[in-house]
Amino acid sequence: PDKDTIPHHLLTCGRVFSGIQPTGVPHLGNYLGALENWVALQNRYPSVLYSIVDLHSITQPQDPTQLRTNILDMAASLLACGVDPERAILFQQSKVSEHAELSWILGCLTSMPRLRHLPQWKMKSKLKNEGSVGLYTYPVLQAADILLYKATHVPVGEDQVQHLELAQDLARIFNNNYGDLFPEPSALLSSTRKVKSLRDPSAKMSKSDPQTMATITVTDPPDDIALKIRRAVTDFTSEVTFDPETRPGVSNLVTIHAAMATISVEEAVSQAGGLDTGAYKKLVTEAVIQRLTPIREEIERLRSERAHLEAVLARGNGRARELAAPVLGEVRQRVGFC
Repeated sequence: PDKDTIPHHLLTCGRVFSGIQPTGVPHLGNYLGALENWVALQNRYPSVLYSIVDLHSITQPQDPTQLRTNILDMAASLLACGVDPERAILFQQSKVSEHAELSWILGCLTSMPRLRHLPQWKMKSKLKNEGSVGLYTYPVLQAADILLYKATHVPVGEDQVQHLELAQDLARIFNNNYGDLFPEPSALLSSTRKVKSLRDPSAKMSKSDPQTMATITVTDPPDDIALKIRRAVTDFTSEVTFDPETRPGVSNLVTIHAAMATISVEEAVSQAGGLDTGAYKKLVTEAVIQRLTPIREEIERLRSERAHLEAVLARGNGRARELAAPVLGEVRQRVGFC
């Protein structure tokens, strides 16, 4: 629907900002956890910015050629999932250099201990013992991404709430030091349940999972989807019930079924009445294939139109810069650079 056709009382005031790393094509967890929500938000808020956050992605080593491809693949995926560049500003973070400059200024207002306790650093530096400076200051760049557009609402998963709290703190610290400029952004918590790995339902579904059977990507062909769901880990009880604590594997399939068929968990369980888990997996497979097929076909079409994708991003980059430049100009003035 066009903005003009949405009844005015349904349009909420404010501005939404969210970012997604260019990991190539999203998986089912990204789609249900974030992208579906992004599409809904562009119809609810008058101003929405969605960024492919390539500056964030290089906190882990990236192959330059692959990164270029991944950025365009992510753009194609977002468009295919329903992000509308007429209603949302879709752009590539690194093309708006104000992000990096504001991040430096905010970094000078952030203490070291404040970053040390954030979940991203604790988790990723533990794996490698030593993380990069970029990984350490990543949440400051996230805060800059949000504050640069004076965003009022940020859709986040529960694992990112503490990072948003840093953005709120930095808005307050900047305003106290230099006068009111930034609104404190609020979290829009996604109500979607986390989609778990099909091979290990105690972990969330992840692009970097070494087991190919663990993750469904939105471009998987129907045969691959059927195979992955058929091999999904369940348990020794044949009846289908929803109990994430004691039956994580079966419950993950119920979560996926309910979300893909846009029904409640209760409805999904009642549809499974009389089916054993083997037969239920066929039902889940059908729901996933039905939902992902049009998205997969559209991504394939868009991938072959590289110039179109580049043009969509270039236009979004320009629109993002128009919003970012005056805000950073005001920041420079307040800080005393000009």
